Amino acid sequence: MDNNNYASIYHQNEAILAADALDTLSCNAGNAFASLLQYHNTYRDWLFGHLAYDLKNETFPGLYSDNKDGIGFPDLFFFRPRIVMLLRNNEVQIGGWEMDKATARTVYDECIKAADQQIQQMPAGKVQAHLRKEQYLNAVTSLQEHIHRGDCYEVNFCRENFIENTSVHPLSLFRRLNSVSPSPFAAYYRTNDLYLVCSSPERFMQKKGPVVISQPIKGTIRRAGDPAADDERRNELQRNSKERAENVMVVDLVRNDLSHTATRGSVQVAELFGIYSFAQVHHMISTVTATLEADVPFTAAISHAFPMGSMTGAPKLSVMQLIEQYEQSRRGLFSGALGYITPDGDFDFNVVIRSMLYNASRKYLSFQTGSAITYYADPVKEWEECLLKAEAMKNILEG
Repeated sequence: MDNNNYASIYHQNEAILAADALDTLSCNAGNAFASLLQYHNTYRDWLFGHLAYDLKNETFPGLYSDNKDGIGFPDLFFFRPRIVMLLRNNEVQIGGWEMDKATARTVYDECIKAADQQIQQMPAGKVQAHLRKEQYLNAVTSLQEHIHRGDCYEVNFCRENFIENTSVHPLSLFRRLNSVSPSPFAAYYRTNDLYLVCSSPERFMQKKGPVVISQPIKGTIRRAGDPAADDERRNELQRNSKERAENVMVVDLVRNDLSHTATRGSVQVAELFGIYSFAQVHHMISTVTATLEADVPFTAAISHAFPMGSMTGAPKLSVMQLIEQYEQSRRGLFSGALGYITPDGDFDFNVVIRSMLYNASRKYLSFQTGSAITYYADPVKEWEECLLKAEAMKNILEG
């Protein structure tokens, strides 16, 4: 995991590496969060892994996931690493299971050798999509009819892009994506023959002591090449009433999610409508903080907020039912979360967006993009936003 030197008062490390599983926990929705808590309580060690979007079927009983899944990540997977490396203030801390100085030095030397490996150039093939433009526009119109009827207020609607029968080198994909589109929550992740190449700009949730924060993104605009024009783009996003309405809606949703496990009166909006710049886009990001009630397990704070509101919409139950109805692919790890849990039960998780998923056995590669649909949204502009978010990944894959 790499923050690519993005400045933030909330960053704990510049980069983290965790490798060589001593043991693992893998399970699907049902009793996954309780299993994770038991796993952590058993070892009180570093845990790294993911929470897939379809854990919604546990946090909201009665939901289901019947759409096609070409990748196959489990709903929850964590491992206890033999090796943990932390980069802080230009110093590498190496630790892990029975790690002496000689072993730590060997691990460091091997990492340096790996960093020198050449990036493999390999166009993966022609990108296809399950929802073509006309189908997408029709779906958005139907979702707006649901909004008009009062079924919901906002829906995060996504479409899958995919390549079948392709052989790629996932680490090279990550290095190329991370150079083209560096982000504060970038990650390269592998479990068996399943890979995630992630260039996420968004934090789902962090816990440090009793304090938790969530930083939802809602609001996107393409960057301009000229500095003066780029500043005007930032100002345009800041003033955009539609984007502000979407952002404040998800902020209210996050405040409600955090209130279930927070002490009374502790939920605060630390920043509203912050504009942050990335390689291709500017984003509107807000920060919500809360203080957990004493003796609340860390898994409760996560489960009450999962899936994250920025990737569902509001109200959550209704929109997740609509997402299952109108999207044609199972989200799986996309719009889930990747991160780590410390021995003390602190954690930090991103939102899995701007990411490529790859199943090496099936030779299937997938990436999804989406946008927030409101009553006043322009379906064509929402389509264009999906294409903008997919641009960097598509260019890398098609060569």
